[in-house]
Amino acid sequence: MPGSFFFLSSGLFMGWGLGANDAANIFGTAVATRMIRYRTATVIAGVFIILGAVSGGGGVSRTYGQLGAVNALPGAFTVAFAAGLTVLWMVRLGLAVSTSQAIVGAIVGWNLFSGTPTDTGTLYRIMSTWVFAPFLGGLLAVALYLPARRFLNRTRIHLLRLDSYTRAALLAAGAFGAYSLGMNNIANVMGVFLHDSPFRDLYLGAGLTFTGIQQLFLLGGAAMALGVLTYSRKVMMTVGSGIYALSPVTAFIVVLASSLVLFVFGSQGLQSLLLSLGLPALPLVPVSQSQAVVGAVTGIGLARGGGNINFRLLGKIGLGWVATPAAAALLAYIGLFFMQNVFLQPVFF
Repeated sequence: MPGSFFFLSSGLFMGWGLGANDAANIFGTAVATRMIRYRTATVIAGVFIILGAVSGGGGVSRTYGQLGAVNALPGAFTVAFAAGLTVLWMVRLGLAVSTSQAIVGAIVGWNLFSGTPTDTGTLYRIMSTWVFAPFLGGLLAVALYLPARRFLNRTRIHLLRLDSYTRAALLAAGAFGAYSLGMNNIANVMGVFLHDSPFRDLYLGAGLTFTGIQQLFLLGGAAMALGVLTYSRKVMMTVGSGIYALSPVTAFIVVLASSLVLFVFGSQGLQSLLLSLGLPALPLVPVSQSQAVVGAVTGIGLARGGGNINFRLLGKIGLGWVATPAAAALLAYIGLFFMQNVFLQPVFF
């Protein structure tokens, strides 16, 4: 049992990196515009990330099992560690990279090493969100921004009152965004450990059960929260002010638009509701908060003319998105080789 918990440490490392990178984007625009203090933002983000991970993370996590069922705990450790190292490297460069891409690349690296065929249908479904998520984030941001601008121009709310309303809206949108991130992206942190979780169900009485999966997600959510608290400021400033200078109102729109992207791709309840009404539903797929935020910020910039968008930084971020899955796959493959042949641990069965 102690050994099992040791192998979970790479998942915690991955969670910490996700918190430092993806979760930072939830409040990056609000912090960069000085509407919310950095410490306040990190505390709210941490609490709601944990709530989202524990209460709603199960549906999305199954997608990674379809991509490649990592069936040995040392192999899962190596996959998560390779993805975490890739994310940390990108964070140190100040790039808002995709942790979803990192873990997908690492799982594909495990598939290649173990000789397990990669489910191409699941892979294409996940990869399509790498294009669709930033596009949808930008589209939602423009759809929210244009009527908001028209409303503000007509009503002429006093600046002090508008400032108060905007702060409250940023806090609410940030809490919703943190919950959506925990629900959607806990799969990036603990999804590869589902087959070998060391936790067992706890019966709390009165018909309540705290499942082993929920305990696993609680641990991963806590690691994400720690990443936000300790190492998120640099990426917050990159996304919040580096791509395009945002006003407090547009900062709120960016947070709301990107949070909606994660919610629609992660909510089992929403998917069930749409299917029951005979409507098409989006797949439950882990998507990148970073990509959604970058798309939303870019959409706002284009809606305002596009003159001040930092296209050079966008190009740099785009290169990071391309390099992330390739680097994670390579690191995972090399790490698995050492884990099996040097440390003599079984990385697959």
